[in-house]
Amino acid sequence: MGNPPPPSSEIDAPRLRVVFMGTPALAARVLESLIAAGQHDHTVVGVVTRPDQPRKRGLKLEPSEVAMLAAQHGIRTLKPVKIRTAEFLGELRSFAPDVIVVAAYGRILPQGVLELALPLNVHASLLPRHRGAAPIEGSLLAGDTFTGVTIMRVIAQMDAGPILLQRSIPVADDETQGSLKKKLAVLGGDALLEAFRRLRTDALAEMPQDEKAATYTVPVKKEDSVIDWRSAAVLIERMVRAYDPWPVARTSTGGTDLLLWRARVAPPVSGATVQPGTLVATKPVPVVGCGDGFLELLEVQAPGRRRMPAADFLRGRQLAIGARFGT
Repeated sequence: MGNPPPPSSEIDAPRLRVVFMGTPALAARVLESLIAAGQHDHTVVGVVTRPDQPRKRGLKLEPSEVAMLAAQHGIRTLKPVKIRTAEFLGELRSFAPDVIVVAAYGRILPQGVLELALPLNVHASLLPRHRGAAPIEGSLLAGDTFTGVTIMRVIAQMDAGPILLQRSIPVADDETQGSLKKKLAVLGGDALLEAFRRLRTDALAEMPQDEKAATYTVPVKKEDSVIDWRSAAVLIERMVRAYDPWPVARTSTGGTDLLLWRARVAPPVSGATVQPGTLVATKPVPVVGCGDGFLELLEVQAPGRRRMPAADFLRGRQLAIGARFGT
């Protein structure tokens, strides 16, 4: 049996003309959901994404993931260097949008864009928690047991607009930034489609955010991934998962940089009082002392080498108990 037909009120409602603004892979997955489900209630009439960027070793200019997906489907795409211009606003107006959807676009929208059509944001957290540029990393670093997505109306203040819809999922103990982004992209696409259905039948209600509960994140930089072994083991383990696959938690030992891909909080080491960053055990897996507790190293990568079990790395470098990590 097929899916039941939509309610008559939904059939009679006009199709929404949607302009999508986004850049990375997470945004591309949300856009893919919109394209795949757009037969009845909406049409993606245009896409706005960041300009092509130099990537990989050759630094060749390459389009964003959103731009590549739009090209595959023949959707007209804008890649403005500046968005606070009359020229860009005129191009955007030519799409005659009913809704502007923003998902990880990476820029604050000017008031002229916000007034052009209903501006909706797909934010990868349960607002007001983890506003800002790195909500997924922020959720993992905070040790949240639940996270989700929020569909909100965009206002001038960053991520502070009224909430229209939220969906939540549990955070697995071994969740990484990469795995969580994939889950939230699917969840965000589903939530956005539900918001469209409610919008077309005038059933989309707004709820203001609680400003007192707001927390904030900032863009992640490569230097954020350097491990400070004076931190608690539980915080370093979260850091390893939050920065996988980028920028990857990192340390050094014996003059060699070392990427840390997988780690686990270790049971207490009886009688051990060590300087943070000291190797206190090598079998069955390496254990390093932290500012509070101990951390098992499970998978690492040296520059120019493949990822490998940490125990194999230690044997190859002949590192013994008492060796130091970091500075």
